[in-house]
Amino acid sequence: MNILLINHYAGSVHHGMEYRPYYLAREWVRLGHRVRIVAASHAHVRARAPDMGGRSRRDETIDGIGYTWFATPSYRGNGVQRVRNMASFVARLWREAGTLVREVGPQVVIASSTYPLDIWPAHRIARLANARLLHEVHDLWPLSPMELGGYSRHHPFIRVLQAAEDYACRHADTVVSILPKVRAHLEARGMAPHKLHVIPNGTDPAEWLAAAPALPEALDALLAGLRAQGLAVVGYAGSHGLANALDTLLDAASLMNDRQLAFVLVGDGPEKPRLERRARALGLKHLYFAPPIPKSQIPALMAELDIAYLGWQRQPLYRFGIAPNKLIDYMMGGCPVLHAVEAGNDPVAEAACGITVAPEDPAAVARGLAALLALSRAERRVLGERGRAYALANLTYPVLGQRFLTTFAHEVSHG
Repeated sequence: MNILLINHYAGSVHHGMEYRPYYLAREWVRLGHRVRIVAASHAHVRARAPDMGGRSRRDETIDGIGYTWFATPSYRGNGVQRVRNMASFVARLWREAGTLVREVGPQVVIASSTYPLDIWPAHRIARLANARLLHEVHDLWPLSPMELGGYSRHHPFIRVLQAAEDYACRHADTVVSILPKVRAHLEARGMAPHKLHVIPNGTDPAEWLAAAPALPEALDALLAGLRAQGLAVVGYAGSHGLANALDTLLDAASLMNDRQLAFVLVGDGPEKPRLERRARALGLKHLYFAPPIPKSQIPALMAELDIAYLGWQRQPLYRFGIAPNKLIDYMMGGCPVLHAVEAGNDPVAEAACGITVAPEDPAAVARGLAALLALSRAERRVLGERGRAYALANLTYPVLGQRFLTTFAHEVSHG
């Protein structure tokens, strides 16, 4: 089968996030399918941009996957420049529809760019190729900019996004959602009930079975020193932004400042300098910040933690569910998890791999940590192994790639 996957933000193991398109496409290639990913040259989530060499388009093959990069203007933040970047990509897709049909001969076209505006060129391509059209939901747009950014439903850009979401719900043959609790919302926007399939984010199990590269010397020495002092280590690995609710963890650490407990926050982000200043002001004697580490070193970090922490803001948008990559890393690392969240689903509870407490509640986080610390190492190890088993059974890309393919066959049966 020939698959055309459109994702503005698609990356690879060489470019960084967004990883999901790469890992799914790699599984499909391994199963004998031919895959082309079409992405924009500039995306804020990538660690490294493709080298366009001044060209408006670049084609390359990465691990058997065909990539087509369309040149788009750069942007910072979420203002007009980002909208211009989106518009440039969508317009180029529309213009190149016939060319992509001739080059790829797609039998399935997947529109997967987080924002739904790519549904219009994707539908055009699918019609020209007589292919099936699949719409993939990452975040709910326009609800996300409305509820997180405070945009009015009457804002012109929101109106366009709403028209695109409605069009996708009505015209896509299949809808795949990363979020598990979106059915009622999408049906209200015109989606037929049989179209929806929930396929969460995942991980590559091979990256966890291979020998993990050693941690950076400074981080390794820090963790070894904490263990030598007999301290249990609570770790966080990921972005330091407002959405990660790390202030709650700092406040919980303040409440537990007299315990044999250390907190190690690994990563970077816009809030990190402020968090470092706040930690000093709180007098946290065993809370440490470390630079970000490569994805390949995450398994080595997980092996050194007693508890892994993941926190969220109290946000009504999470009623539609969550599918965090960070949590999958924690599970694959065999770490018991303290999860501070209120959402439509709770993977930690589903996997029985830790404790879930209320978000933005330092006292609740402190109680959760105390409960996990009251367990023996062997009991915490059992929690961690449950998480690993759950992830291996449900959240690896070989499993998810196969599930994704079955959605095509399912829709043919409804055609």
